Amino acid sequence: MTAFFSIFITVFLAELGDKTQLATVLFASDGGKSKLMVFAAAALALVASTGLAVLAGAAADKWLSALPLKLIAGAGFVIIGALMMLDHFRAA
Repeated sequence: MTAFFSIFITVFLAELGDKTQLATVLFASDGGKSKLMVFAAAALALVASTGLAVLAGAAADKWLSALPLKLIAGAGFVIIGALMMLDHFRAA
């Protein structure tokens, strides 16, 4: 159960305030749309995208098991963050 809660907390915190949540807020704020339909559609979309991520992770584990995947993923996040910061300072 520890792994379950660790994954839950990590993904939950990562999703707070991201583009997906903001898009869902925008759909829910539209008075013409059922809130239950917005919830169901957003939940199904998250389940589907998470399923694809799990499949991609399983394939990566199978084909790239010799590489340190956590290190590669972490470096990817750092690189994306650095590029976003660079873009911010270029635009200012």
